[in-house]
Amino acid sequence: MSTIAPINPQTADTATTRTLDAVRAKLGLVPNMVLTLAHSPTALGGYLQFSGALAGGKLSGKRREAIAIAVAQSNSCGYCLSAHTAIGQSLGLSSSDIADARRGLAADPADAALVTLAQRIVATQGHPSAADIAAFRAAGFSDGELLEVIANVALNIYTNYVNHIAGTEIDFPVQSLELAA
Repeated sequence: MSTIAPINPQTADTATTRTLDAVRAKLGLVPNMVLTLAHSPTALGGYLQFSGALAGGKLSGKRREAIAIAVAQSNSCGYCLSAHTAIGQSLGLSSSDIADARRGLAADPADAALVTLAQRIVATQGHPSAADIAAFRAAGFSDGELLEVIANVALNIYTNYVNHIAGTEIDFPVQSLELAA
């Protein structure tokens, strides 16, 4: 059940309408989560700016989506799992890539280290072990990429919690949080 309903774009103020139009131009639609965040132009702007900044980082879109999927699964966020599965597929993540990311795994050792660390950050509330960090670095990642993983985890925790609290209706193909055997 929705606790915070998405805004009606027809009743939004001019600045919010411009922001929503920019999202529509980029994505082809305005997801319910964005319409929910639009109740607070500050919350929406922060999300879009942080997301945009991370898109310009060292981590590819596929890797950012794998992190988002791993975090959504860890936090039991059906909205984000569904949204990032669809986005990940559009960027070339296969069904097995997505299933692996949900489990903190990947066929590629570097990608496995990335999603494992993301899930360890969530599981330890930001206190991964020295061994977790060492494994990430041993996979060839830099301190800059470590900071980007932390930033991506933080961004996704934000959206997970927004969707948990708002009860955002899923407007992507729905993915079950249950992991297949």
